[in-house]
Amino acid sequence: MTTSPANHPWLLRLGIPPALAWGYVAVLLFMIGDGVESNYLAPYLHENGFSLNIAAAVIAFYGVTVTLGSWLAGSLSTLIGPRKVMLAGGLIWIVFEVLFLAIALPSHSVLLLALTYGLRGVAYPMFAYAFLVWIQAAAPAEMRGSATGWFWLAFTGGLPTLGSLVAIFSIRWVGEYATFWLSLGLVALGMLVMLVALKERSGYQSLLDEKHRQQGTARTLMGGIDILWREPRIAAAAVVRIINTTPYFGFFIFLPGFFTEQIGFTQTEYLSLITIMGLVGMSFNPIVGKISDRIGWRKVLTVFGGLGSGISMLLMYFVPQWSHGSFVLSVICACLYGITLCGYVPAAALFSSLCQPKDKGNAMAIYCFAAGLSTFFGPALYGAFNALFGTSGVVWGYAALYLVSAMLSWCFLLSPLDPGEQHNPEAQRLRRFDSVASE
Repeated sequence: MTTSPANHPWLLRLGIPPALAWGYVAVLLFMIGDGVESNYLAPYLHENGFSLNIAAAVIAFYGVTVTLGSWLAGSLSTLIGPRKVMLAGGLIWIVFEVLFLAIALPSHSVLLLALTYGLRGVAYPMFAYAFLVWIQAAAPAEMRGSATGWFWLAFTGGLPTLGSLVAIFSIRWVGEYATFWLSLGLVALGMLVMLVALKERSGYQSLLDEKHRQQGTARTLMGGIDILWREPRIAAAAVVRIINTTPYFGFFIFLPGFFTEQIGFTQTEYLSLITIMGLVGMSFNPIVGKISDRIGWRKVLTVFGGLGSGISMLLMYFVPQWSHGSFVLSVICACLYGITLCGYVPAAALFSSLCQPKDKGNAMAIYCFAAGLSTFFGPALYGAFNALFGTSGVVWGYAALYLVSAMLSWCFLLSPLDPGEQHNPEAQRLRRFDSVASE
């Protein structure tokens, strides 16, 4: 089941490293399983005896553990190898999901609900982001951009896109509770594919050189944190990455109720909208990545990602109200939001170009950490804004965050390696400064 360039030249033409091909399949299956519940968990909990505020609090705690798992994914992958981290993530997901379904839900215990579902949050970033680190370690330099784009296609293809599609049919056939068990099977299948088929050898071992292996576990893990004050541009990039999907994860709390209760969609119509949005959005990941390689990472991140996502998100919320529940217009606006989110694809390339070569591993750890933080801030900001300003206030607050993201990107994320900045005098000055600093 392994692959080789000679046998699979079409993978190379697509920008997929053949030795890593099965890893994309594994991540896709795993994230489909993880994404099945994403758009019906909150209303399911509400309908089964838990208040919406409790559901939001549990999901916010889940976001905290996702943040922890994201940091561990980057740091542990460099320390013990991505494959072991992926295996650990898969096992954690399965164990805590069984406890969540077999004990926590039937008991109606808020504490057990928070512990089992919340602690499961460390699992998916350990599995998925460890493979992202594996890609950076194993993919040829000339393929890393496209290889990363395909990773995000697999990731978002599962969460929430195909996960929501599976939920549409599964809920209709076997019900909501049994659908949770189906998601467990998909996650287990993804882990099995990784174990059996992904044989690229660099992911089997530590990614540290001999010098850094001797510095100790604690120092290695902390190296992914202290870069924030050693390289201030990485800190700014981390804020941009947090903002990237903060509204996206916040939407999981209130969009199901907004579309089904206020707009009048059926659950199937809402899940169809989310699925279409995800399918359209994920298909643009490689396209936007190639565009950014032509016109510049920072430009795409600022205009298409920050400004575009802010505007399209407002349209996604207000147009369904103004159009009196038009499904077609709602889908169009949702797809526009999914497409503009792809404007953040160049963030990964910028992360690794804003620091010295010796810190690229630490930069990727911060990238994973920031991605995880957004799963916490999305629901948490919803809870804070909704209590003060209502749902409309939440949406306007999210839009303001995207504006902040655009400003940070333009003002602080100038990189001399950005293909769109090669004739920028300030970028040339930064190149000279970085050359001196690395000596």
